[in-house]
Amino acid sequence: MTDAATTESTVPWLDHYRSTMMGTVTDPMALLVRGEGCYVWDGDGRRFLDFLAGIAVNALGHAHPVLVDAVSRQIATLAHVSNYFATPQQVELADRLRRLSGAGEDGRVFFCNSGTEAIEAAFKLARRNGRDGARPRILSLQHSFHGRTMGALSLTGQPPLQEPFVPLVPGVEHIDSTIEALEAAIGPDVAALFLEPIKGEAGVVELPEGYLTAARELTTKHGVLLILDEIQTGIGRTGTWFAFQQFGIVPDAIALAKGVAGGVPIGALVTFGAASGLLQAGHHGSTFGGNPLAAAAGNAVLGEIESAGLVENAARRGEQLRSVIAGIGHPLIAEVRGRGLLIGIGLAQPIAKALAAAAFARGLIINAPNPTSIRIAPPLIIGDGELVEFSRIFIESLEDVS
Repeated sequence: MTDAATTESTVPWLDHYRSTMMGTVTDPMALLVRGEGCYVWDGDGRRFLDFLAGIAVNALGHAHPVLVDAVSRQIATLAHVSNYFATPQQVELADRLRRLSGAGEDGRVFFCNSGTEAIEAAFKLARRNGRDGARPRILSLQHSFHGRTMGALSLTGQPPLQEPFVPLVPGVEHIDSTIEALEAAIGPDVAALFLEPIKGEAGVVELPEGYLTAARELTTKHGVLLILDEIQTGIGRTGTWFAFQQFGIVPDAIALAKGVAGGVPIGALVTFGAASGLLQAGHHGSTFGGNPLAAAAGNAVLGEIESAGLVENAARRGEQLRSVIAGIGHPLIAEVRGRGLLIGIGLAQPIAKALAAAAFARGLIINAPNPTSIRIAPPLIIGDGELVEFSRIFIESLEDVS
């Protein structure tokens, strides 16, 4: 087997990439040129089963006709107007997110361009709950990931990512992901608690049983905002529209992005109840956020997910997929984690990168977020055929690295 990024036919584009792009990421695995459904193709015509979906972004897969039609019609009509104006598409998407999240009439929506920007808006929301300095502390979890801009990076509980950029935004404390650690840390001087319902970048790791319920009770008791990062877990990915809906709680705010518009960049902060009044005119803004093109894409994607029953499909196919993986019975598979179509495979040895590379060489895209974890996040449209193909390639890849 050969690495697609180093074959003779791909070296020229890779050299060009290295000479033009800033070296903030490792070398790309391939030069992708088109996609359709659950598949993508590289410049050499090789086809890959995409079980990462742009890291949980391509909810409808690639080139879905509903999204193609919506974007084509909108860009021919009105693409951008700035936030000095409103558009029907923007208001419709805000209403849709309020309904699907349960934020309702008291909820409010702020649109931006990415998950990191949604977290930055949430950071400002937390500061507004700081009561003019009376609540200077913000809590986040160790091994969390909330983004790479300075505020989001300050919330991210991964010191190796933070160290090149210190000093970070002050006031953020990272605690263990236990109820006991939260009880010890929280108090009336805390403005907000930031949580991922499932830690995606940590390898799809769930919080301990009862954690979200306890977090809601403790934050309410102390007047602390409970802000959930649903950027990776939202939009049907975990088998409900938002992961928090599986735990019987209502947060104060949720940060969204990734699957909202199926690949068109958009992010959002949705607030609930009293938190909706914290950010006032002039407190925040975004030139591109919620423009009619991105909003039209979001409406099309969310509408198709709802009408086609793709949230239910994520729950059903996710259960099937976890059963398939657990049923392989390979000694390298230590555990299967996650909900819906956000799945983590815990490995018995630190060979995740090699396993992901072996799968890619055989035509399957999966991800190794750390040495002992594989992350799977396929499009919400997958069916029996894709499950069968995944199983075959994944088993072959396990044998390749055994």
